[in-house]
Parts: sequence; C-alpha cells; structure tokens
Amino acid sequence: MTTRVLVVAKAPVAGRVKTRLGADVGMHTAAHVAAASLLDTLTAAAAAVGAAHCHLSLAGDLDEAVRGEELLAATAGWHVHPQVGDGFAARLARAHADVAATGPGAVVQVGMDTPQLTPALLLDAAAGLEDHDAVLGDATDGGWWVLALRDPSRAACLADVPMSVPETGRLTRAALEADGLTVGSTAVLTDVDTVPDADAVAPLAGPMFAASWAAARPVTTGGTR
Repeated sequence: MTTRVLVVAKAPVAGRVKTRLGADVGMHTAAHVAAASLLDTLTAAAAAVGAAHCHLSLAGDLDEAVRGEELLAATAGWHVHPQVGDGFAARLARAHADVAATGPGAVVQVGMDTPQLTPALLLDAAAGLEDHDAVLGDATDGGWWVLALRDPSRAACLADVPMSVPETGRLTRAALEADGLTVGSTAVLTDVDTVPDADAVAPLAGPMFAASWAAARPVTTGGTR
C-alpha cells in the first residue's frame, strides 16, 4: 500500500500564523518560529516517504512568507495544492480529497505545529492502518496532531467537526467512528501555540525549530533566557 504524507499549513507570514505566540514574542518573530517548524515538518515528511509521495495543502503564498526561498526549496518535487473551503474543517476534508484524486493509497496528515515529529512517528501512524481504517494521534491540548487514513476520501466526514476547541480530538474520533471507521491511536504530542509549549517542545524538535526558538525565546523576569 502506497503511503503519502499530507502537510496542511499556512504560509508563515507575520500576523497570520502563531498569533498567540506572537502576543508574547512579536508577530515577526512568531512567523520565523512558524517557518522553522514548517521546515522541520517538511524535512521529516520527505524523509519518511520521499518527496514524490508528499503533499502540501497550503493557505497563502510561500513567495510572501518568512524564509520563503527555503520553504520553496524544501517542497521541490512535492504535490502542492491550495486550501479550498469555508472554515478549517472543510479545508481539511478538501485537502484529503485532493490527495485521493491523485491515486489510491493511504495518507498520513499533519499540520505545522509539531516540529518534534520524526519520520518514525509518521511511519508508526501509517503502520497502525494495518489493523485500523484510521489512526488518530491526540495532542495534549485536546486536539490532534496526526490523522492517518487508509482511504483519504473518508475525511469528508470531518467537514463539520469543530476545530481548535478543547474537544476537537474527541469529536474527530467520534465523527470517524460514526462514519463506520475503526480508529486506532498513536503517540500523543504537544502543539506549539504558546511560550510554554515551545519551551517543552524545543529539546525534542528538529534543528530548524530548536535554533529558531533559542534565538526567539523571550527573556524571563529573572533576566535569563
């Protein structure tokens, strides 16, 4: 079974990404951190399955992004699709449909908020499809960081699931099961949305994020970084 990796992401433009983090470190700095996170994610995806089996569903334009040239180079050989839909859930379902339209095979979908993911974690999620129709990896904030599907067209059932709420993970699993899918689980990861998140993830993250956060991390009240 061919496995594809789908990354659903926003072009890292200041003021449009990582705004919660930006409230503490500045929007331009947050965009640099987001770009680093996306670069590590793209690297892990390509290492897991090869660029020819990687898809990027993109909101925005990398030509306008922080570190845009690096991001364009990192997606060389990828299938790049614009995000389409009213609301993130609809865009997510459409992204999976775009992958399904390119041919048969499973998909492992992630976002750009977990720079600590590794090729092994992506392949572990894919391996779970041997016993399940879907595999969901929960995030510590109640959402999820990875969704693997034997048939990516089945993501259509997620079009009305509320996203970015504390119940997103539970509601996503319920929607998949209500659509008749068996759903397995994989590792739990932390999304990077805040300074404490970034502090927790940085020691585990890829080199781009680790370096970016080391430079970006705000000085504490004690005067140390």
